[in-house]
Amino acid sequence: MKYVITGGAGHISKPLAEKLISEGHHVTIISRNEKNIAGLVSKGAKAAIGSVEDIDFLSKTFAGADAVYTMVPPNFSITGSWKKWIGQIGKNYAQAIKESGVKYVVNLSSIGAHLPDGCGPVSGLHQAEKALDELSDVNIRHLRPAYFYTNLFANISMIKSIGIMGGNYGNALSKMVIVHPNDIAAVAAEELSGLTFTGHSFRYISSDEKTGAEIATAIGEAIGKPGLNWVVFNDNDALNGMLQAGLPEEIAKNYQEMGQAMYNGKFFEDYWKHRPSILGKIKIEDFAKTFAAVFNNEAMVAVH
Repeated sequence: MKYVITGGAGHISKPLAEKLISEGHHVTIISRNEKNIAGLVSKGAKAAIGSVEDIDFLSKTFAGADAVYTMVPPNFSITGSWKKWIGQIGKNYAQAIKESGVKYVVNLSSIGAHLPDGCGPVSGLHQAEKALDELSDVNIRHLRPAYFYTNLFANISMIKSIGIMGGNYGNALSKMVIVHPNDIAAVAAEELSGLTFTGHSFRYISSDEKTGAEIATAIGEAIGKPGLNWVVFNDNDALNGMLQAGLPEEIAKNYQEMGQAMYNGKFFEDYWKHRPSILGKIKIEDFAKTFAAVFNNEAMVAVH
């Protein structure tokens, strides 16, 4: 089979590409930087260097593929509306898929994408889903993974400076749905290898379901800080904290909005209606070991 994977050597795209290559498939990786995917090319992937903002490039790269994996890359240098930019990338993919004749698409979306607005950057992914769903003769599976474990790395500086974890979400009365990128990659590989889906559908992916307090407890045990607390901030404090950390205002405001949706439950509401019967293999206690390795390595760097 011939696959085109977007996302370069990202947290999901890399293990996904490695899995497909190991199965003997022909895999083309789209990246803006050839050096970033050198490791995948050495394993047998073909490089396609270009931008997801270039529809002509995408169309030519998609041509002849049995299926494509689409994802919207991060863009923290955005000057206009982040949601609009994300939605536009979805439109670019849709146009390129139409022009290239691809019939199967596995699209990385997100939990919360069932809502048209009020979910920060995920509202942009809602727009991207809608753009792809306008393709009437293409089979599309939207993957809606939960909140990434790797997002928790943003708490490292807060733990070191004031000894807590937290955000404007993670209240004690409801569970957060969280996922490891490797568990997402495994599902994406399953969908692409099988190509058994038809029409337009979505699939939720999660690894664990924990409250903020339970997450902090697992992380605290792993880093040698038992009793580590999760603190829920008000929206203004959360926004100011992100701005002080150096995030652009547009990005920070979107993350603030996403946190609001997580706190009030709207972000996760559709997940609970369509909860997967089997969760991913990597639990918060497993990820906590990785978190600890990064946490301690940063400490060593700070000392030296």
